Amino acid sequence: MPTAEKLKPNDYKTGREPIWCPGCGDFGALNAFYQALSELEVEPHMLALFSGIGCSSRLPYFVNGYCHHGVHGRALPAAMGAKLSNPELTVVVTGGDGDGFSIGTGHVPHIVRRNPDITYIMLDNEIYGLTKGQIAPTSPVGMTTSSTPLGSLEDPLNPVALLIACNASFVARGFSGDPKGLKDLFVKAISHPGFAFVDVLSPCPTFNMDMTYQSLRPKVSPLPEDHDSSDRVAAFARALEPVVYTGVFYHRRESIPYEKRHASLRAKQVEYGGQPDLAALIRKFR
Repeated sequence: MPTAEKLKPNDYKTGREPIWCPGCGDFGALNAFYQALSELEVEPHMLALFSGIGCSSRLPYFVNGYCHHGVHGRALPAAMGAKLSNPELTVVVTGGDGDGFSIGTGHVPHIVRRNPDITYIMLDNEIYGLTKGQIAPTSPVGMTTSSTPLGSLEDPLNPVALLIACNASFVARGFSGDPKGLKDLFVKAISHPGFAFVDVLSPCPTFNMDMTYQSLRPKVSPLPEDHDSSDRVAAFARALEPVVYTGVFYHRRESIPYEKRHASLRAKQVEYGGQPDLAALIRKFR
């Protein structure tokens, strides 16, 4: 294995061929991820990838590092455990909008308030792709799918607005049709000392004909140059605008990762006498 200084994007490939449908946006996101890892000089043995269930949750199979493909919606707590066990690891979670904002939604506000140094890349295709095209949490109202043949009656979740509302310390949106811009966002997110969320617009060419590269390109626009990413209120307002902005919406400059707070607590524990008397505690609560 070459040293970190010599690692190229191809060095992060496992040799397994991605099995996504031709034209899937996840290909662009994966290639941007390879580029970001190379730019950051992340050594594979210091990379831990976690995912849940879905097309996008297959991504760790194609990346050279330690990988954990877990159950539906449970990637965030597993990643948190790894980061606390070894704070030196670069920990990244990948998954789709269904995995993250359906069964996995309850984990989001709590990992946000703990603020571990973890990057969460959500590949958002506004559909359940792996299970053949059912309505998803981010699907627009009126969308016709296999589970809503007469059109969806539900308003979609706004991932960027939701994470800003939860006060995530880094919130961004990218587009798989803009590989360079997406790579830059991944670099910024992974470099951020705290919980970073990147919503990636990733078209599904098989089950979502309402969200294609052709339909997205006229709607997608970089955030205005005068956007202040340190202003949370302004970031939330931008997230609610009809324009599909890409870039860093919110970036909390003063961000202390949870694992550093945890280390400080452990130091205090040692200062005040080390490990508790477990036998005494058991006797107390019998």
